[in-house]
Amino acid sequence: MDDIYIGNTAIGDGRKPYIIAELSGNHGGSLERALEIIESAALTGADAVKFQTYRPDTITIKSDRSEFMIKDPSSLWDGRTLYDLYEEAHTPWAWHEPMFKKARSLGMEVFSSPFDLTAVDFLESLDVAAYKIASLELTDVQLIKKVAETNKPIIMSTGGASLGDIEKAVDVARKNGATQIILLKCTSAYPAAPEDANLKSMPSLGRMFGCHFGLSDHTLGVAGSLASIALGASVIEKHFIDDKSNDTVDSAFSLDQAEFTYLVEQAAIVWKSLGSAVIKSSASEATSMLHKRSIYVINDIHVGDEFTYENLKSIRPGNGLAVEFVDDFIGNKAAVSIDAGTPLSWGHLGILSHKK
Repeated sequence: MDDIYIGNTAIGDGRKPYIIAELSGNHGGSLERALEIIESAALTGADAVKFQTYRPDTITIKSDRSEFMIKDPSSLWDGRTLYDLYEEAHTPWAWHEPMFKKARSLGMEVFSSPFDLTAVDFLESLDVAAYKIASLELTDVQLIKKVAETNKPIIMSTGGASLGDIEKAVDVARKNGATQIILLKCTSAYPAAPEDANLKSMPSLGRMFGCHFGLSDHTLGVAGSLASIALGASVIEKHFIDDKSNDTVDSAFSLDQAEFTYLVEQAAIVWKSLGSAVIKSSASEATSMLHKRSIYVINDIHVGDEFTYENLKSIRPGNGLAVEFVDDFIGNKAAVSIDAGTPLSWGHLGILSHKK
C-alpha cells in the first residue's frame, strides 16, 4: 500500500502513528482561547491540529420540532436543539486564517472537517493539507465527491456506518480522484464506552477497502488509543483542550495538555515496542546472553580423572559448553589438568570439537 503524505509527513508502512489533536468546539466561542489551545497542542508533540468548518445553518435549521432535538439521556447534550448546539460549538470562518497561521508557525500541520460544499471551497483558499470527513457526513456523497476532486488526502471516520456506507464513500472518493484514503474506526458516542470501541475491526477495514486505517477515539483516557497501535493504527485522533476546568461542549471527553502529552509519549513507546515479527535476540540482550547457564569445572581435575557430576556443574555465566553436552563428558577421562572455575571445553577431552 502506498504511503500517504499529510504535508511533508509520510503516514503508514509501519511508521509511528500520526496523532491529531481535535479542537472541535473547545474554544468556547473565543478566538483567543482557540489560539491558546493550539499553542498548548503544539507543546504535547501532536503532529496536527484539526478544526471543524461549518455554520449552524449549513448543517441544520433553527427549529424546536421534536426531530431537531437531542433526545439521549446518556448524551452530554440531551435536551438541546441541534441548531443551538452547533451555534455554540462552531468555529467562525473568520477565525480560520489566524488559527491556521498559528498552527503552522508552531510546526504543526493543520486541516479541517468540512460539512458542506462551501466549506471545501473556503478550506481550499487556505491551502489545507488534507480533509477529514466526519462520521455522520460519510453518506454525503456530494461532499465526498467535492473533497476527492481536490486530490488531497482524505481521512474518513466510520462511526455509525454500515459496510455499505463505507464502500460507497470509498468508491465515490476513488472515482473522483482520491488516491490517499485513511479510514478511522470511530464510535459516535460522546463519550464512548470502551466495550463499544471494537478496535479489532480496524484491520478488517484496511483489508476490505485497501486503505490505511486508524482510530478516532471518543473513549475516556488513552487506553483505546494505545491499544489501537498494536493493531496497526496509522492515525489516532483525540479531542483536545488545554485545561478541562474551562467547561465547553466537548471538554468532558477531551484530553488536557498533560494527558495528551502522555498519549504522544506512550504512543511512541508502544510503537517502538512492536518491533518486527522475526523471532531473534536483540542487540541489547547481548550482555544478558553471557549469563546463560553453561558447564563449568567446580573441583580441580587432574589428567586421567573421570568427569563426574561432582566436578562438573551447570552454572552461570555462559562461557562454557552448553548444558546439553554434559553427558558427552561424564565417565570419560580428562586429557589435561583443569582448575576449578574453568569453563568446560572440548579440548578438555582432547578433541577440537564435538562430532555426532
